[in-house]
Amino acid sequence: MTPLLEARHVTKIFGGGLFQRNRTVALDDFSLRIDADPPMITAVVGESGSGKTTLARLLLGMTEPHSGEIRYLGNDLRALSRQEWRAFRRDVQVIFQDPYEVYNPFYKVDHVLSTPLVKFGLARSRSQARELIVEALQAVGLRPDETLGRYPHQLSGGQRQRVMVARALLVRPRLIIADEPVSMVDASLRATILDSLRTLTRDFGVSLIYITHDLITAYQISHNIIVLYRGVVAEAGSAEPIVQQPQHPYTRLLVGSIPVPDPDDGWGQEPGPSEIGRRANPITGCPFAERCPSVMEMCLGKRPPLYQTDRHRTAACFLYREAPALTDEQLDEVFIKPTVTDPALA
Repeated sequence: MTPLLEARHVTKIFGGGLFQRNRTVALDDFSLRIDADPPMITAVVGESGSGKTTLARLLLGMTEPHSGEIRYLGNDLRALSRQEWRAFRRDVQVIFQDPYEVYNPFYKVDHVLSTPLVKFGLARSRSQARELIVEALQAVGLRPDETLGRYPHQLSGGQRQRVMVARALLVRPRLIIADEPVSMVDASLRATILDSLRTLTRDFGVSLIYITHDLITAYQISHNIIVLYRGVVAEAGSAEPIVQQPQHPYTRLLVGSIPVPDPDDGWGQEPGPSEIGRRANPITGCPFAERCPSVMEMCLGKRPPLYQTDRHRTAACFLYREAPALTDEQLDEVFIKPTVTDPALA
C-alpha cells in the first residue's frame, strides 16, 4: 500500500553558505512512513534543537530538503501539480504551537473556521457551513454558543487551541501534524486538548504526528515514539516500553529529567563528559557520545545503526550491537499497528 506521507533519507542543513562557515545539520538521513490506515498517533520527541520543528516544516512542504524526498501518495512534493497540492493541503493539516499568533485579532473566531469550508468548497450553504462548524466545535469539547461570535482575545488559550483543532477537523484530513500543541497552554488545560487530539484518531480515523519535548504527554497520547537527537533517531518503537524501560542513554536522560514530587530528588543533574566523551566528534561518531555515560572507543569512529532490540523497539547504540541492524526505512516494521478495537484508541 502506498503510504500517505513519507520522508525518504531526508537531510536538512542550515548555514554553510558563501559567507557562513558554520552549518547546522537539523535533520540527517531521516526516513519515516505514515500510512493512512490504520489511524495511529506517532510522537516525535527530543530537546530543543533536535530537529522536530524542521521535520514538521519538511513534511508540510514549507521548506525543501537538501537531499532526500518528502512524498505524498508516492509523489515528491516538489513535483506535485496544482490539483495534487490542493489534495495534499486538505489531507495533511497542521496545528501550530502558539494559539495566540495564528489568529487575526480583527476577525471573530468564526472567520478561521469558515475559511477552510469556503476554500475547499465543503459547504453548499451558510446553514450547512454552520452545522459543520457546530459539529467540529462539539467534537473538541467546545460549546458553539460560548465560542462563535467572539474575538480571539475573548477566549482562553485552551479554547483558542481547541478552535484550531476544530478547524483542522473541519476539512476531514487524513493526517494532522501537531507541533507542540500544548506547550503554551496551562497545565490544567493540557489534558483536555490531548483528549481532543485523541478523539480525532478514535472517532474520525485521523492519524497524528505529535511533536513535543514533553515525554509525559507523548506517553499519554501516542502509540509509537521516535526519539530524535541532533537530527537522527536515537530510539523508536512502542510508546510504553520506551518510556517505562528506555534503552538509549539519551532516552534515559530524558526520562530522568522528568520532575518528581520529591524536593530531595536530584532530577535533571546530568554528569559531565567522560574522558572518552571529551574526544568525541558528532560528525564522525555517535552524535550523543560527548554526553553519554556509557560511551566506548568504538563510538568515536562511526555512527551506530539502528539495532532492533525487541519486536517493537529499536535503538541506535553500540550497547546493542549483538542485535540485528535496521535501516531508517525499516522503522515502520517495529511500530505497533493499532486497530479500531485497540485499547489505546478507546
